Amino acid sequence: MPTSDAEGKDWSLNWFRYHLPNTVTDVGPGEGTYAKLFRPVHEGVWWTGIEAHRPYIQRFKLKSTKTRRMYDEIHVEDVRESEDHLFHRDLVILGDVLEHLPREDAVALLERTVEAGAWNILVSVPIVDSPQGEVDGNPHEAHLHQWSPDDMDQVFAGLGGRVESMRGSTLGCWWWNRG
Repeated sequence: MPTSDAEGKDWSLNWFRYHLPNTVTDVGPGEGTYAKLFRPVHEGVWWTGIEAHRPYIQRFKLKSTKTRRMYDEIHVEDVRESEDHLFHRDLVILGDVLEHLPREDAVALLERTVEAGAWNILVSVPIVDSPQGEVDGNPHEAHLHQWSPDDMDQVFAGLGGRVESMRGSTLGCWWWNRG
């Protein structure tokens, strides 16, 4: 769904405040949850969105205008085909995204994000059984992998750097830092 569970957002916001990134790539922004939450904390951030479903851009007014700031640039594409420079950011957000990819593609995306030079990565995924198919004609909304906290911990352990995590009742969040 293009929406996001409130669980873990306060935790994520605290890490955002701590690091205060100046450049952010938000993969699969949907309705723009993270931009709405984080922008008021640090106004000078350049926000890039990578959204696979073009109708969401208009529906959720993701593109910044003179009167409203959301995303400074939007790329409409499957993140697996995005250019590496989009991941050379102070923060890359993969909020409620990795469950929409096969596990091997999700792991490859995380590895690629680190290799491209991301300083911080925020991941949020459901950690309870959450089957989901296509939503509103968007096949990218289907859940293709169910993550467990232990599985995600193992993936992050293989990336090096420092990791903080939060396990809620339905969502898990991980903040990776290049350290």
